Amino acid sequence: MTMRGALGSGAVAFGLGLWPVAALAHDVAAGDRAFLQAIDGPAFLPFLYLGAKHMVTGYDHILFLIGIVFYLARLKDVVLYVSMFTIGHSTTLLAGVLLDVHANAHIVDAVIGLSVVYKGVENIGGFRKAGIAIDPKVAILMFGLVHGLGLATKLGEHELARNGLLVNLIGFNIGVEVGKS
Repeated sequence: MTMRGALGSGAVAFGLGLWPVAALAHDVAAGDRAFLQAIDGPAFLPFLYLGAKHMVTGYDHILFLIGIVFYLARLKDVVLYVSMFTIGHSTTLLAGVLLDVHANAHIVDAVIGLSVVYKGVENIGGFRKAGIAIDPKVAILMFGLVHGLGLATKLGEHELARNGLLVNLIGFNIGVEVGKS
């Protein structure tokens, strides 16, 4: 086994080991939950902070993004692939919360866990060896949609005030981007 294959296999094993953590990654901490329910009106900076906190404490996002950039050599590719994830995540987060669209949280969290495993298998060439051709950009966009839906579903479990909601969600999304930096 090559060093690259060993690293890829280790990443898959690590991802599988963290499956239970990833399955709970979209939960909202008790203190944050109380804060979310108390807000009535625009609170851009606190939501920016919560978005950054979500990114740096969201093990599912961290593992998936590490898997995305692990073998990328050019900054242009890193920006492209991370942007695909961001577009998907932001789209379903905004649409899910604003349009009150939610899904079964357990199914969404299972698919989020699978997204981490998918990247591990893709990174070690597992799909190519099996003769399966998956466009990685499309896959990352689709998994970004699922990650965003997971968060929208969790946020939908709380009574968020409609007053200032769009501003707050934009702040949250910018915070997610700051957290990736």
